[in-house]
Amino acid sequence: MKLDKIDIRILCELQKNGRISNVELAELINLSPSPCLMRVKRLQTEGFITGYSAQIDVAKLGQTLTVFAEITLKNHRQIDFARFLTTIEKIDAVVECHLVSGGYDYLVKFITAGISEYQAVMERLVEMDIGIDKYFSFVVLKSPIVKSHLPLESIFNG
Repeated sequence: MKLDKIDIRILCELQKNGRISNVELAELINLSPSPCLMRVKRLQTEGFITGYSAQIDVAKLGQTLTVFAEITLKNHRQIDFARFLTTIEKIDAVVECHLVSGGYDYLVKFITAGISEYQAVMERLVEMDIGIDKYFSFVVLKSPIVKSHLPLESIFNG
């Protein structure tokens, strides 16, 4: 399915406010409610919209620690990558995991209650023998820019 300008506008508005009513959404994109709803349903069915969720301010939760870890595996066979991913996806503290190019294999984002919890998670991972050769940790001191939306208009128009 190819997205048109109306689909992109719908996605942009839903990123800003996933709780918007269909009538309000239709008004914003200059469509009548019925075709607007049909487009939203189609975007859901085609997998462009994968769900709706609340955005939580991590700072309001109290003491938390965000760490980015560069992880390098010992071996680079498909089975090594699969074993690593199967294990890491089960860890609640892992909120993002990216296979990257460059000097290491994965960039993993952890959010924990503190440094001791993060260190315990990493020690467990190393002890599990899932192929980790080395890792470097980068503790986040401050996050001055965090966006929860994709730049859809520049992706599709630029």
